[in-house]
Amino acid sequence: MSEGVSYKRLLRKFLAIGPYLREELCSEGVYRFDCLSVCVSAKPAPDKREFWGWWLTLEQESRAFTYHYQFGFYDAEGIWQEKALPKKHQDEVERTLNQFYERLSTLLGELQCQLIPAEHLAQERVITAA
Repeated sequence: MSEGVSYKRLLRKFLAIGPYLREELCSEGVYRFDCLSVCVSAKPAPDKREFWGWWLTLEQESRAFTYHYQFGFYDAEGIWQEKALPKKHQDEVERTLNQFYERLSTLLGELQCQLIPAEHLAQERVITAA
């Protein structure tokens, strides 16, 4: 754990950057985020709606945070499925991911921590701050 940044403090900081943190899926050193970027249809009840979006896992080792993310489909059961994004939704989903990345990068910079892509993340999928 990085000096002076406890698990609980990190959770509070991550919660403050937007509605992305899935606190119930986090554990010390592993943080999970997602974004329901584009609603497929507003017709079903809110708890049964499906979305296109992304999910991201952040793993901490001291002052280094490694990220890995996926694009996909959030189904009516609340389960993410890795699927190719429909072309018409690609820009919006990528915009929300980049917006989140900017906030996350700024926050970790303020905490004097590094944000690095996972080794297995394809080069074209690496995100960089603008």
